Amino acid sequence: MILVTGAAGFIGFHLCKRLLAEGQQVVGLDNLNDYYDQRLKFGRLDQLGIEKSEIEYGKLVKSHRNEHFSFIQMDLSDEVGLPQVVAQNSIRIVCNLAAQAGVRYSLTHPQTYIDSNIKGFVNLLEACYKNKVEHLVYASSSSVYGGNDKTPFSESDRVDLPVSLYAATKKSNELLAHVYSHLYELPTTGLRFFTVYGPWGRPDMALFLFCDAMREGRPIKVFNHGRMSRDFTYIDDIVEGVSRILLNDRPTQPEGTPPAKVYNIGNGSPVKLLDFVETVEHIYGKKAERIMMDMQPGDVEATFADTSALARDYGYQPATPLEEGVGKFVDWFKEYYS
Repeated sequence: MILVTGAAGFIGFHLCKRLLAEGQQVVGLDNLNDYYDQRLKFGRLDQLGIEKSEIEYGKLVKSHRNEHFSFIQMDLSDEVGLPQVVAQNSIRIVCNLAAQAGVRYSLTHPQTYIDSNIKGFVNLLEACYKNKVEHLVYASSSSVYGGNDKTPFSESDRVDLPVSLYAATKKSNELLAHVYSHLYELPTTGLRFFTVYGPWGRPDMALFLFCDAMREGRPIKVFNHGRMSRDFTYIDDIVEGVSRILLNDRPTQPEGTPPAKVYNIGNGSPVKLLDFVETVEHIYGKKAERIMMDMQPGDVEATFADTSALARDYGYQPATPLEEGVGKFVDWFKEYYS
């Protein structure tokens, strides 16, 4: 049985769909917070066969569409409920995608990040090692590279100079996972996600924000006057990589080292922000009015993933061109808001 936390989130939802298509037994967990429009989260769960009217905190709900899927609303920091979920469902593998996301939100809501990303993660680590979970895969972030100006970012690069609280909590996750791997031989794999996009994406991400503004005739905000680039990675490529890690044997560790690994997972091909805007405009079929903004606190100018380690160990190879991925998102977006 696989536990996917953050199952009503963007990546978690797509991962659940992929694992179920592979015939896996999956329990999804999410606290369904109101960081962004909850209707989007309930819409994702509906796609997985979970009706909003059935959801009740702490209650395991069976899917109406797939007998292999169940869902429970629960906070990661629930010190009583979470260990029970792991124990009572014979969880063998855990993929932790539950976290308080967003760099800018961390500037105004710091305590939320401590509660979810640190306290909640420690609670999950405890539940995993005490219940002898075979493998914990967890979401880290490209933000751990901070102001690193060496590109592409490599797992061996320095990551002790974060520029946002969000980044600091994600680096803390990597350190905490390493400790539990060292002390208790808990196999852990951290994934440093780069900018992920696609259908059912988060409303606070650039692609969603741009399309929403164009739909309503509002101007878009272009930060750092467009002098930014991002390693945009399509959601199908992400879940392909994550599912390979979950369903395949881990690479052999050097003798005497803890079973802890960290990988970049991205596209490996950064796109300039203004080029990205033009691609979105072309595919959406509408020009956007642009407001040029200064760099926001906590942001970085460029992200660029070196994914050679993940390619070597798991055969990871992103394959979706930007135009194709943006096209799929725009098709979904227009249908969703039709």
